[in-house]
Amino acid sequence: MKNKTVAAWLAFIGGPLGLHRFYLHGKGDLLGWLLPVPTALGLYGLERVQQNGLDDLWSWILIPLLGFTMAGCALTAIVYGLTTPEKWNARFNPSASTDAAPGRTNWFTIGAISLALLVGTTALMSSLAFSFQRYFEYQIEEARKISQ
Repeated sequence: MKNKTVAAWLAFIGGPLGLHRFYLHGKGDLLGWLLPVPTALGLYGLERVQQNGLDDLWSWILIPLLGFTMAGCALTAIVYGLTTPEKWNARFNPSASTDAAPGRTNWFTIGAISLALLVGTTALMSSLAFSFQRYFEYQIEEARKISQ
């Protein structure tokens, strides 16, 4: 029986590593195996910033991948948490009754939804702000080079 609360927390905490996908779909899930790729690239971008500074072109291309992956996984946690028990049990627990306990929402599910909304929004807005800032700074620098 796949528990909705466990799936929401796994999507929120371990989503960038694909843990929720493995929990719900098993070890053969391709998307579960692909989710760590943008996460690792984003972490590599953070490492490049520490080594090369903020002017590194590759870092400002790679870092948003981590933020967007985190935001997407937070959204997945919210969707899981808000799924009705009937839909949840029909999809992930077909042998159980439509109102079985694993599909029900409880306070731990609401906690996962709330934290996912907070952290996911922060990650998304930070990634967008970082991307646009670096893009416009790059454009200004290129315009200065042309004018000289």
